[in-house]
Amino acid sequence: MLDRPLETVLKKDRVVILSALAGISALAWAYMLYLAWAMDSMDMGSAEILMDQVMPQMQAWGPVELFLTFVMWAIMMVAMMVPSAAPMILLFATINRKRRQQDRPYVASGVFLFGYLVIWTLFSALATLAQWGLHSAALLSPMMVSTNPILGSTLLIAAGVFQWTPLKHACLAHCRAPFEFLMSDWREGNHGAFIMGLKHGTYCLGCCWFLMALLFVAGVMNLLWVAAIALFVLVEKVVPGGTVVGRVTGVVLVAAGIVLLTRGF
Repeated sequence: MLDRPLETVLKKDRVVILSALAGISALAWAYMLYLAWAMDSMDMGSAEILMDQVMPQMQAWGPVELFLTFVMWAIMMVAMMVPSAAPMILLFATINRKRRQQDRPYVASGVFLFGYLVIWTLFSALATLAQWGLHSAALLSPMMVSTNPILGSTLLIAAGVFQWTPLKHACLAHCRAPFEFLMSDWREGNHGAFIMGLKHGTYCLGCCWFLMALLFVAGVMNLLWVAAIALFVLVEKVVPGGTVVGRVTGVVLVAAGIVLLTRGF
């Protein structure tokens, strides 16, 4: 049992960490909402200018367009993935708070979070290149929605099948067991915390990367679709029975892909 002063400190620490994570996520969502609002509120000519500046689709891409698209993806990954990482980060902060109270070496939780976000930033770079390739092949609309039913149905079916694979199960099991991960993979110091963040981010990426490909099905800037995927990721990782929810969703995705494919012919 914790003594009461330490228990009080830990509770306050959790509030601070949760507030910080909520603030980071809120800023990222605010950016996404701003982009959506700007396109909805402008006239067609102004909206096209914004699309060219932030989400270029109808022209050849250069370094600036690639960079701006990468920024959009990176911020979107923060908005979608930070909430689902909260249990791991909170537990990491709790352990370090106890170590500090015991005059043992401790590390700021931000170091762990930074390592986690590095993985999703690297994924954002790959997603940008994927979008560039789809754009070059004329497979995306100006709103970054798949214009080819075969592409959309393939992504849905592949994502559904992935929900049942051993890789998905192994990565999800890790994400759903933060205590086991921290006990088995604990590393000392800032460098160790950063490596732990990288490792957790890698498991998280292995669990969720195919779900992110579904953004091309209903639109990368379809915020309801983005929010639905983010909520599903959170439920799958945190809620009891999340594994079952994920597998049922896999069946639904395959069925949706088959329906989309048949309607396309």
